[in-house]
Amino acid sequence: MGFLKEFKDFAMRGNVVDMAVGVVIGGAFGKIVTSLVNDVFMPIVGLAVGGVDFTSLFVQLGDFDKKYETLEAAKEAGVATLNYGNFLQVTFDFIIVAFCIFLFIKLINSLKKKEEAAPAAPPAPSKEEVLLTEIRDLLKNK
Repeated sequence: MGFLKEFKDFAMRGNVVDMAVGVVIGGAFGKIVTSLVNDVFMPIVGLAVGGVDFTSLFVQLGDFDKKYETLEAAKEAGVATLNYGNFLQVTFDFIIVAFCIFLFIKLINSLKKKEEAAPAAPPAPSKEEVLLTEIRDLLKNK
């Protein structure tokens, strides 16, 4: 029974729960950013570089007697390919996801700084300070 209690204490500790929430939110955020990359940014980048679809870029590594025009045709024929376009796509995804997360963390940190920057009311003087202030004022008046 001690093992189960120890596991429960571990699983219910604040850090583990916070991390689990972060992973779930991060996964959802990743899907949003992936859609942003694939559906918004990559068509613009493809248009800027002449209408190239990065995911279809490949180098044929076998069966050099026949040239395959598309990656799908080479895969159907069972030819080995080096899919560098896919690598470029995933690299762009990573850079944009990392940049979006950077901006999100920067926003959170700026909100925390604003919250911390709000001046707190000075603490009320202690009884000793009040008494000493009264004594000082009495001595000044004499």
